[in-house]
Amino acid sequence: MARKYFGTDGVRGRVGQSPITPDFVMRLGYSAGKVLVAHGAERGYLKAGERPAVLIGKDTRISGYMLEAALEAGFAAAGVDVCLVGPMPTAAVAYLTRALRLQAGIVISASHNPYYDNGIKFFSAQGTKLDDSIEAEIEAGIDEPLVCVSSAELGRARRIDDAAGRYIEFCKSTFPNDFDLRGLKIVVDCANGAAYHIAPHVFHELGAEVIAIGAEPNGLNINKDVGATAPNTLSKAVLAHRADLGIALDGDADRVMMVDAAGNVYDGDQLLLAVVRSRLRQGPVAGVVGTLMTNLALEHALDELGVPFARAAVGDRYVVEMLREKNWLFGGENSGHILCLDKHSTGDGIVSALQVLSALCEEGGSLQSLLGKLALYPQQLINVPLIKGFPWNAHPRIDEARQLVESELAGQGRVLLRASGTEPLLRVMVEGRDAAKVLAAAEKLASAVRDALHPDSGVM
Repeated sequence: MARKYFGTDGVRGRVGQSPITPDFVMRLGYSAGKVLVAHGAERGYLKAGERPAVLIGKDTRISGYMLEAALEAGFAAAGVDVCLVGPMPTAAVAYLTRALRLQAGIVISASHNPYYDNGIKFFSAQGTKLDDSIEAEIEAGIDEPLVCVSSAELGRARRIDDAAGRYIEFCKSTFPNDFDLRGLKIVVDCANGAAYHIAPHVFHELGAEVIAIGAEPNGLNINKDVGATAPNTLSKAVLAHRADLGIALDGDADRVMMVDAAGNVYDGDQLLLAVVRSRLRQGPVAGVVGTLMTNLALEHALDELGVPFARAAVGDRYVVEMLREKNWLFGGENSGHILCLDKHSTGDGIVSALQVLSALCEEGGSLQSLLGKLALYPQQLINVPLIKGFPWNAHPRIDEARQLVESELAGQGRVLLRASGTEPLLRVMVEGRDAAKVLAAAEKLASAVRDALHPDSGVM
């Protein structure tokens, strides 16, 4: 069933425009409260007489204050208590929801998007993304009338003052007790986002000398020229400070990129391989899940290691779903979402970085040495603004252009077209061994998409 409001990662959009408005978010909270409490009671997470409660965290966008208040009102109207933790990484909300035995966790964030976007995403009582079926139930109730419970049953709100400390200790617990980070100088880029008061402490308390950048949020500068989506800033800082390593998170800290002492950037595919190679020294790895965007070189490298590989749809929730279906532990996306289900129930940029650092402590050497012979194939991604409802996947001009590009690659690459689940964009991706050929093919295909979208523009 097509979803009206929920995308790949919750509800997301431009603040002030539907659906990211106070009235909608209040109704979203009300509907979610009703649905999640009902499911909690059915599954035994909510005992008779126990008051239902959820946890709400957010990143550092200025709109978070407004949306937090609207969500709180919606849940209270549904008779659900609210625990507020303020700015907190997405993965911290997942952890705290599970640790505090709450019915759900809610994150107010648009992840890597600019400050003028925002969104709402949900975690279950187990700290996992909600099933599509539950999101569909929440959607069905959003447009229904909002009817408050009786005054005596209204929800209450309280702040959890030690949330940051709890999560810092959890992150540190995923790093081996036998190792520490003493002697390492690490630049940590917090993207002016949710981890600004978390990540530097984690790495410092494990022994590293930490230089924090992107750690002065003002409500408007989240992800602006910093963080995992702008890793060149981290590269320059690592070189300027003569650091050993750099770690870049995104706005809600569920993505990670890393930089070595020479300023070279390592993406999610490379870091995932580093973690898997480390785990292989401890025992067999049942398999790894990537996405349609995962670099072909990673698939080939895993094959050489004898590790099965499968591709899920783009989005960390789909990676998690496939991991659980196959009973595997490791997966991720080249954008920096990395899943280590032996450590956490969801993607966590800080925890993922710690797994790579653990491998470095165990082996010595450099980030490059952790990758063996891996050399990523050139991959060109072009985002084309997409008109809502445009049938791009059934358009003859686009299909003809795709077939032409695939024939030109002659089996030495692959083509992927997909609509973004979080933005009105069509992702045009071409990958292959020859960088010049890949770039030309991607530009040709993107041009064909633009021509199909605007046939009267005069562009041939």
